[in-house]
Amino acid sequence: MNLTALPVLPQRTLDETLEGFFGPLVDVLESAVFFTVPVAGADLPLLVVWLLAGGLFLTALLRFKPFRDLPHSLKIVRGHYNRHDDPGQVTSFQALATELSGTVGLGNIAGVAVAISIGGPGASLWIIIAGLLGMSVKMAEATLGQKYRRVHPDGTISGGPMYYLRDGLAAIGRPRLGRVLATAFAIFMMIGALGAGNVFQANQLTAQVILATGGEDSAFANSAWLIGLALAVVTGFVILGGITSIARWTSKLTPLMALLYLGCILVILAVNITSLPEAVGTIFSSAFTGEGVSGGLVGVAIIGIQRALFSNAAGVGTAGLAHSVTKNRRPAQEGFVAAWEPFIDSVVICTMTALAITVTGQYQNNSTDGVGITTAAFATVHSFFPYLLTVCVVLFAFSTILSFSYYGKKATGYLFGDNKIAERLYDVVWLAMIVVGAAVSLNTVVRFSDAMFFLLTVPNLVGLYLLSGVLRKEVLGHREDVRTGQLAVVPRADRSTIMGNKMPVSAQSAPTAAQAPE
Repeated sequence: MNLTALPVLPQRTLDETLEGFFGPLVDVLESAVFFTVPVAGADLPLLVVWLLAGGLFLTALLRFKPFRDLPHSLKIVRGHYNRHDDPGQVTSFQALATELSGTVGLGNIAGVAVAISIGGPGASLWIIIAGLLGMSVKMAEATLGQKYRRVHPDGTISGGPMYYLRDGLAAIGRPRLGRVLATAFAIFMMIGALGAGNVFQANQLTAQVILATGGEDSAFANSAWLIGLALAVVTGFVILGGITSIARWTSKLTPLMALLYLGCILVILAVNITSLPEAVGTIFSSAFTGEGVSGGLVGVAIIGIQRALFSNAAGVGTAGLAHSVTKNRRPAQEGFVAAWEPFIDSVVICTMTALAITVTGQYQNNSTDGVGITTAAFATVHSFFPYLLTVCVVLFAFSTILSFSYYGKKATGYLFGDNKIAERLYDVVWLAMIVVGAAVSLNTVVRFSDAMFFLLTVPNLVGLYLLSGVLRKEVLGHREDVRTGQLAVVPRADRSTIMGNKMPVSAQSAPTAAQAPE
């Protein structure tokens, strides 16, 4: 997730009013959440230390060797261990696509460019390292999200960090702390998703469409709300169908946008193939020199690590929400799937962006920043290539709006006792804010929600630390069952399909004892 991207649309009266009223409060909140300390001449955000420590701890705890587990993960994604009558609403592949649709976005296009413009090409190597550490964090979130989810009588699911914080900590004798952390998480998510996953995305999508259709001469230049209205209508068509509808769309949209974007990058690399070895060498050499960067090596490492953690959202808890609704009876299965999300986001897609920027020499472009650098890299191939980037920006922003609508809605539902009416009201507010976000920048709202979004890491990681014993037993026990053959592949006729269910979710599907029945 990244809030440093396209140039924002011109501020209007509403934004100026909000800035004047809430601006000082937001300034204080931001300074607290993103507080920095000087380290070797660079400013180190304590939030990055908090997230990085969580990644190191969980990687050591779970003895995670992702490439060893890749064959097993692929079998789970393909539904080899899931029966069509298992409790749940979506498949593992659909949950993977939903979470990726929320994390693979503008941060991969513009955020990487910003990191490189500040820290040089070497920042991308640190993005890779941080992405690898984030894999165990996502594994933990998804596993616990499954273990402590609630299966309702109608077959729908409520799950995520709110539930493993409340019910998981209650199970180990810390009920009061669990309730406090769960409530804090839900409040932060409800607000954070609305700004970071909605207002900002709608605004940036609109800005890119206007830029691609003529800028100030665009037919939409003075009617940006029309783009927002069209976006809200399409979004409403999807999200009002609940998680099954969202997952159905993201499972098709995510592979499409990823293939389009990566295909464009491969063309850029092919056109500049003779410069590719030098570009790779530049990335590795500058990762450990930090030339031109305040703080040198430490400075470039901080820039890269921060970009990866902010892009793949490991530690924020969204994986626990996305994977809590999948059809299975073994919680750790979803951990093995979710672990690959930071790899796809930070290792594959971010690296491809970095290579495109470096191989075309655009990392030396000081005339623009953010998406402008990536656009310039695309333009080196052909004048129409930036239009393909515009399509990618639109798809990335739209998919993020879809997935985060679910995260915010479930957090709202939790605060009101799993109330479906409250969730529907949140949907209505969500759609209205798309139109507002397209029409005005709402800079203060985005800054406030961004701070709230990263506050999610505090209750979430505290819970992961306290539940580490439960988590380790669940994951390592699953591995042992795979090794000894106790976990058998489900016969093909009984499996859940990759893209959807063979039959409707049965209200009679009995959850396991670990799945906290209502």
